[in-house]
Amino acid sequence: MSKRDEFVEAMKRQLDEMNVQIDQLEAKVKAEQEKFGAQYDAQMEQLKASSLAVKKKIDEIKAAGDERWEALVVEGEKIQKALVHSFNYFKSQLK
Repeated sequence: MSKRDEFVEAMKRQLDEMNVQIDQLEAKVKAEQEKFGAQYDAQMEQLKASSLAVKKKIDEIKAAGDERWEALVVEGEKIQKALVHSFNYFKSQLK
């Protein structure tokens, strides 16, 4: 397996795990809608949009030529970290 394939698979695994956590968080917010209020709906939508951005970057890395994909890795890692940070911050606000 090439370095690119390994990187893409690792990013996909992390994204899949994050999406499961986002779904669990969304279920918690929906179950306790009165407690959390509508303000959290917008934050949940932002998390989903960030997740979609990571998915698009993964697809871009997969489609990139051998000479370009490594340049996209930094961007991919940056948006992945931003998603994790946003998720953790949002989750901390729900306690």
